[in-house]
Amino acid sequence: MLLLIEGILVPHITPFDDEEDIDGDALREIVDYFIERGVHGLVTLGSNGEFPYLNREEKEKVLRIVVDQVNGRVPVIGGTACPSTRETMSLTREAWDIGVDAVIIAPPYYFKPSPRELYYHYASIIESTDVPLIIYNVPKFTGYNMPIDVIERLTDEYSQIIGIKDSSGLISRVGELIRLLGDKISILAGTGDLIYPSLVLGAHGAVVAIANVAPRLCVELYNAFREMKYERARKIQIKLNHLNEVLIKKHNQLSAIKEAMNILGLNVGFPRRPMLPLSEEGLRDVEIVLEDVGLI
Repeated sequence: MLLLIEGILVPHITPFDDEEDIDGDALREIVDYFIERGVHGLVTLGSNGEFPYLNREEKEKVLRIVVDQVNGRVPVIGGTACPSTRETMSLTREAWDIGVDAVIIAPPYYFKPSPRELYYHYASIIESTDVPLIIYNVPKFTGYNMPIDVIERLTDEYSQIIGIKDSSGLISRVGELIRLLGDKISILAGTGDLIYPSLVLGAHGAVVAIANVAPRLCVELYNAFREMKYERARKIQIKLNHLNEVLIKKHNQLSAIKEAMNILGLNVGFPRRPMLPLSEEGLRDVEIVLEDVGLI
């Protein structure tokens, strides 16, 4: 069982071909691309992997390809969140059988559960398998923040919980998670603009969308911080903030990230509909920010 997750993990995209089918060859290529650039792990079927748009068979296919291509070089964290507890339990067991090192699970979406329901949702999943689990707080997509007291209770009662990715964008919340749980589990920043601030407070690493586009820069920031080169880390964070503002906040991040990766020569296709490629104006924004941060 993984006891501690550290460093920069990329919540990588799922490449599609012109028919919106999974492009297995492109997926294998980006796995190698990220590992060669020093990422400390891959998060498969996260938000940027478009997991809500994939059916069960497709999710299993993506997991099998990634686990096979990684071949033990870095940890693979499989996203297994589904709206229902029953389906999440089933996919989590399957991901574990496929060979992931851990899973990452966002809270249920569409219907908003109560804190009591959230607790039993995660408790049921944990008790149904031996897989190490990372909780994923992502109010941007679920519509709510997972209560910290629920996370604290789950962590106190279940040693299988090894971390939390917090994508609230609130440094105060990240700090509170570190205060309460930082000596028990990995606290991972979930937004690209809070990597350095979170590390300063004691976070163990980050799982950020912009690592799809700038994996080496994200890793350089983390390494600079660990080497106590704080001014270097701060300057990289400023660059990443600019990238994050355009790719994640200004535009639809699924489209903007894939557009950026295509510009960089990775040929990952476009998101599944209803998401559409960016407009000409949006594409120009992406090109400009890539130039500004020195990626092209």
